[in-house]
Amino acid sequence: MDLSTSYLGLKLANPLLAGSSPLADDLDAVKRLAEAGVGGIVMHSIFEEQITREQLGTIMDMELHAESFAEALSYFPSPEEYRLGPERYLEQIRKVKEATGLPVIGSLNGVTPAGWLDYARHVEQAGADAIELNVYYLPTQPWETGEEVERRTLDIVRTVRGAVKLPIAVKLSPFFSSIPNLARQLELAGAGALVVFNRFYQPDIDIEALEPKVHLELSTSAELLLRLRWLAILSGQVKVDLAVTGGVHTAHDAIKALMAGASAVQLVSVLLARGPEQVKVIRDVMQNWFEAHEYESVQQAIGSMSLRRSPSPQAFTRANYQRLLAGWRP
Repeated sequence: MDLSTSYLGLKLANPLLAGSSPLADDLDAVKRLAEAGVGGIVMHSIFEEQITREQLGTIMDMELHAESFAEALSYFPSPEEYRLGPERYLEQIRKVKEATGLPVIGSLNGVTPAGWLDYARHVEQAGADAIELNVYYLPTQPWETGEEVERRTLDIVRTVRGAVKLPIAVKLSPFFSSIPNLARQLELAGAGALVVFNRFYQPDIDIEALEPKVHLELSTSAELLLRLRWLAILSGQVKVDLAVTGGVHTAHDAIKALMAGASAVQLVSVLLARGPEQVKVIRDVMQNWFEAHEYESVQQAIGSMSLRRSPSPQAFTRANYQRLLAGWRP
């Protein structure tokens, strides 16, 4: 059974990637991921704010005004709170490559083209095999249109595409009004892959302290369903590779994602909860399932249950929604 796949032009021994997480910052954890048989590693995101602060020297400015803006600044990490600063991040890419020999994908998280150009080049020079753009932007003003939000993402992709030769993946939000149209535009802008979907961490409210409360909630397999639908819809409609992140906790989750159209499957929450060795568990069960069902390669599975190839394409559309609700009984 051949588990190998191609993603962003990279040859992966299997579709399982360690997604963007703090595990990439720990060289011991990285080595354990490699020993467990992971196909590649996505670095944690370096934030645009880290890059621009370093370039413009605004860290000192923030400190000088910390008292007058203490409440607002408390929601931003201080420089020492980041696990890796921009320079150490580049060095970590080199170390991960040397320690594992695996494909390494750098990750940039931001909202504007400014400050990304030079750093994207540095990531390339550090030895990364590709770049994942994690565009996290939350529009809050009523006069900002959906078109403007999309244009912001496209401008970032075009800017980075013009700066580096590395293949580029774009980590999408599920909240765009027409994901297929945006996917097509991103393809034309130079993206080589789309990652569905980014998980935004939602703030809670502390009703006693009367302040927002932020905490990390790991994903569950239930979150995979939204991703399966859009993988299935996009597969075959765009020429870029597709990857999934969010909700993959078992081998069966990974198999479903591949059948929906993913070429690569990113694991994050399951590795944080159970450790890097869970990669081997998922990979072995996945291989056994494919062999038991007489698959010769992963390529046979990829996209086999997409909207275009599914024996029941209506399951991904409005028809299934109507049937499900009409048939429900208490």
